[in-house]
Amino acid sequence: MCLFQFADDAEPEERIPAGPLYVPARPGAAHLVVRLFRTPLGTRTAVGFTSPDRLAATLGAAQPWIRLSEAALRALAEPLGVSLLTIDPALTAPPVTSTASTGPAVGAPLPHVPETTARTV
Repeated sequence: MCLFQFADDAEPEERIPAGPLYVPARPGAAHLVVRLFRTPLGTRTAVGFTSPDRLAATLGAAQPWIRLSEAALRALAEPLGVSLLTIDPALTAPPVTSTASTGPAVGAPLPHVPETTARTV
């Protein structure tokens, strides 16, 4: 039991309702479909933003979104085996491109990397 009371500082793992969220979506066959993402460790997660500005700053202004409550987003993600909800993620990776050659050509020299002055002890 904690001896101190921190009324305005919630623990990161506590499930506190986040209020209405701006949820990234993509066009489906007839409707918009909620987008699911992966954490840096590969776990699938549903993502919601607390404002459209935060969503646009992270995913771009052209990203379509729908407005859902936290409970509705969890209910949509749960049947897909997604139990993690990430709110206001700050970093995203660019989408994967389908080009055949994304790295140096086979047999091509690697770019020169200057030596560092660090030593191993």
